[in-house]
Amino acid sequence: MGKTFKIATYNVNSIRSRLELVLGWLKKERPDVLCMQETKVPDSEFPKEAFEEIGYKVFFRGTKGGSGVAIATSSDPEGLLSGLDDEPRDEDRLLGCKIGGIWVINTYVPQGQSPDSPMFSYKLQWYDRLLKFFQNHFKPQDPLIWCGDLNVAPEQIDVHNPKKLLGHVCFRPEVWEKFERIKKWGFIDLFRLHHPGEPGHYTFFDYRVPKALERGIGWRVDHILATSPLASKCRNCWIDLEPRKAPKPSDHTPLVAEFEL
Repeated sequence: MGKTFKIATYNVNSIRSRLELVLGWLKKERPDVLCMQETKVPDSEFPKEAFEEIGYKVFFRGTKGGSGVAIATSSDPEGLLSGLDDEPRDEDRLLGCKIGGIWVINTYVPQGQSPDSPMFSYKLQWYDRLLKFFQNHFKPQDPLIWCGDLNVAPEQIDVHNPKKLLGHVCFRPEVWEKFERIKKWGFIDLFRLHHPGEPGHYTFFDYRVPKALERGIGWRVDHILATSPLASKCRNCWIDLEPRKAPKPSDHTPLVAEFEL
């Protein structure tokens, strides 16, 4: 049996509010890498020591009032990078690290607000810039993982009510097209690799919807994708709903992928 590698992505919706939940999950699941989004904390206030106390190194980029991304790893990274290649670099939306020869790129793609908002145009441009970033730094043959809150539900089965939700900034043709272009460059959606055509699997349940989790009213907008050399070694990819059931949860829940290298 080869070496195993376990990675998770989790939009924590404020690391300070969710710290105990995240640490408890890390202690239970012990992934090699946890990618977090929407940490909502400037670097000077990130709770780094709490991660170190349970055996994780943590790297982060955040600004006051910004989005914030972080990566916790159980071993020393061989490389780190942050931000897109051109301005604005949005370092609080893209953070990468190399672990055991595998590059992991953690992104929090802009949500887009509303279709007529400048933020929606920015989101579409962000996807284009991200594709250029991958083209500049990597090849599809490299062992590469792209994960995070990508703010796209790519298929009809990725939302609870596709007819009603069509046109939303995370569920509309322009966004699907941008996401598909990056996938065509060389990425495979690991959750769909293991659960092809299965409806009802979601990573986000809106706080504003009463009993959203219990009623299955959700979206699959958090993803782990890998280039084919790695995807062929992925043994499982699953959504852990337990953290969403916890007191004071994030509105998202972790997505996990496991590899046998």
